[in-house]
Amino acid sequence: MKIGVIGGGQLGRMLALAGTPLGMQFVFLDPASDACAAALGSHICADYNDYDHLQQLAQQVDLVTFEFENVPADTVAFLSQLVPVYPGAEALRIARDRLLEKTLFRQLGIPVAPFADIHSQADLEEAAKTLGLPAVLKTRTLGYDGKGQRVLRQPEDLQGAFAALGSVPCILETFVPFSGEVSLVAVRGRDGETRAYPLVHNTHTDGILRLSIASSDHPLQAQAEDYVNRVLEHLDYVGVLAFEFFEIDGGLKANEIAPRVHNSGHWTIEGAECSQFENHLRAITGLPLGDTRKVGESAMINFIGEVPDASVVLAEPSCHLHHYNKAFKAGRKVGHATLRCDSMDQLQQALQRMQQIV
Repeated sequence: MKIGVIGGGQLGRMLALAGTPLGMQFVFLDPASDACAAALGSHICADYNDYDHLQQLAQQVDLVTFEFENVPADTVAFLSQLVPVYPGAEALRIARDRLLEKTLFRQLGIPVAPFADIHSQADLEEAAKTLGLPAVLKTRTLGYDGKGQRVLRQPEDLQGAFAALGSVPCILETFVPFSGEVSLVAVRGRDGETRAYPLVHNTHTDGILRLSIASSDHPLQAQAEDYVNRVLEHLDYVGVLAFEFFEIDGGLKANEIAPRVHNSGHWTIEGAECSQFENHLRAITGLPLGDTRKVGESAMINFIGEVPDASVVLAEPSCHLHHYNKAFKAGRKVGHATLRCDSMDQLQQALQRMQQIV
């Protein structure tokens, strides 16, 4: 089985690492000449809207998936005419546009913060009167890791905010006074079977995920799975999908979905019976889904900008290092480490030791 992947970053790289033992081969299409996934397969160096090279990709593979949602939905729609693509173009179209995404949540009865569609500074000022402050202004598309958004706390913050985000279509959301951030990674097969991993507690700094800790018997697990299943069923989704939530007033409020394997699920490589990466490949190729149960207690630490010396990181006995072989750059995810222990107390002690390193 040969899998085409749109995007050649670390998620594609980890998909290939999971699929190679299953006898799968990979072809990546990515415009970057130094795409870090290229070492794990063939690399077509081309833009995502280069239809000649997209056709070339389709001719080389049995099916196609993608590793991040900033791929144009038209690219997936075009490929779908030539070869099976999972997830489908509709899931990508909705997930890459915050307005469509929030509208879908509301349609499916999933709680979401009040929001407004913004196309001008005048729209922003009018919406701020209705929604109130603080609020968060976000570009509708292409925002990730804290990019493409501004927190507006007082009336003076409104001035020039629309232009500061490029004068592109935006969405204004009421700021949610959350007590925690969690995410649920789930997988749905071609036959509709669905499995979910344990809810994960996430910690962000400057909009970038820094730490994820897999929970045990989280009281909101069932609620999270209900909300995720509503989206999976509505979209007739195939593959892994991540749903990020805010914890508020003892319940969950939707933040966003990612139609792909997700950073907060990296712990599953060592911390679950079957990783999110293998389960994504199982789902899109029609193989039986793997067990999503935890193995011990796990946490994932992102390395941002640079990866500490391997000898120092691996001195922690519970640590598993993942170096993406990407050029070091401020604000860039260049690697991660998974900590896996027998108990939560041991995990917390290991985290304290690791935090002295990173």
